[in-house]
Amino acid sequence: MAIDSGQLPHPLGLTSAQFVAAYRHLKGEKLDLYRALFREGRTEQAGLSVAVPPVIREHRELSPEGEVIKFVQALGSSALRAVPSRVPLLAASSPRSSADAPRVPLLARSWGRRWADPHAAPETPPTPPETESVLIPMIGRTGQSTYTLCVSSQVGCAMGCTFCETAQMGLIRSLEAHEIVAQWFAATHLLGTRPKNLVFMGMGEPMDNLDAVIQAIAVLTDSNGAAMGISRITVSTVGRVDGIRRLAEQVHKPGWHRLGLAISINAPNDDIRSAIMPVNRRYPMAELRRALEAWPRYGGCKFCIEYVLIPGVNDAPPPARQLAQFVKGLPCCVNLIPYNPRRDSPWPAPEESRVRDFLTQLTDAGAYARRRRTKGRDLMGACGQLGNPAIRRRKVVQVGVEGRA
Repeated sequence: MAIDSGQLPHPLGLTSAQFVAAYRHLKGEKLDLYRALFREGRTEQAGLSVAVPPVIREHRELSPEGEVIKFVQALGSSALRAVPSRVPLLAASSPRSSADAPRVPLLARSWGRRWADPHAAPETPPTPPETESVLIPMIGRTGQSTYTLCVSSQVGCAMGCTFCETAQMGLIRSLEAHEIVAQWFAATHLLGTRPKNLVFMGMGEPMDNLDAVIQAIAVLTDSNGAAMGISRITVSTVGRVDGIRRLAEQVHKPGWHRLGLAISINAPNDDIRSAIMPVNRRYPMAELRRALEAWPRYGGCKFCIEYVLIPGVNDAPPPARQLAQFVKGLPCCVNLIPYNPRRDSPWPAPEESRVRDFLTQLTDAGAYARRRRTKGRDLMGACGQLGNPAIRRRKVVQVGVEGRA
């Protein structure tokens, strides 16, 4: 009889050693089951049934380097347990204000929400959480076409960056490791496009969910499974210094030395950065700079400084010179990203001439910089554009590096 993997740790969230230990009750060679799951996409095997979030929507757009594919997966009703209650849970014996009024029974639960009045009509059940991921075509120096997978680490985001579509949602919840890996599984086995590289640049702040992100990377680099090289994976952050320091500890471990790091700077000074990125009020640029100086350096690895060029905000010549000064002496490349307007954006996309001028000013000031080619803007799949418009303006939830509210 097949074992429902929902009763055990999800196989997509386990390394091969963890799988063998957790599923030791299964007959046969456990590593063969694990390899077949990751390498062949076999979710139904003798004694094992693995549920994978289905791809419910696809959006495709042609670019000069190939087809950009944004896909959406439904996480299922079980995820609704993470939706916060609207009111505190009352005790079964809590009295009403009137002595004649009946006591309120233990609150009923429906779709993860709870109501104080058991006679009130339930609200419309909320839409189950969804992940958004993007397959980005890339043509390398050899002319060979490959794909980079941009994955989400959360549904929504708590960081509140004013230029980002995801930030308009607020944070719905963090993803578990298997839900992160499921995005790779869907790209590889459901859509038939195996990514060469993987970047944590989708919805969410990876440092807010670092335990799950580290576990997902361990799974993705397992030689018995996805077998991605650690140098093919990059973690992007808005600049949570505590998360950068903790991830640095992980990078010192064997097998992790060449993990990529990308930091969204997006401003040349604290005044501008605090205005568009609230995280800067907690971790100003001087503190962020110290964390980057301490980032482990193995084999000449460089990290990436991401700079979203926003018209009228950070695209003048003085910001270019200030940015070049900030990165001076750091082993990094500045990745210049033309702003991709979110819904109801107060800013347009920058003119191409403005992008070229800023890039020239950066390089003339001594910074190593390049321009990121824009892909997926029309399908809301470009940098800063992911997010479900039906779940916007939720209350922001504060989370720690471990991903706990």
